[in-house]
Amino acid sequence: MRQRMLVALIVLTAAVGPASAQDNDRGGIRTETQDRLVGGVSNDVLWNSIGLIGLLGLLGFRRRHGEDSYHPAPLE
Repeated sequence: MRQRMLVALIVLTAAVGPASAQDNDRGGIRTETQDRLVGGVSNDVLWNSIGLIGLLGLLGFRRRHGEDSYHPAPLE
């Protein structure tokens, strides 16, 4: 059993290894992300702040305690 698992791990590593080592040339066509990085577009502060406000808005979905201000003690 142990030898089978070891052989399977070695085969899996051999199969995945070359795929990750290949160069992603894509025929000379750059992706959109590569275009943005080459273009030197920096992070836009406006969109980052809008995203942060949106994430803070998710706090409103938290469950409240059943009773408004009463929080039971752990030991009663």
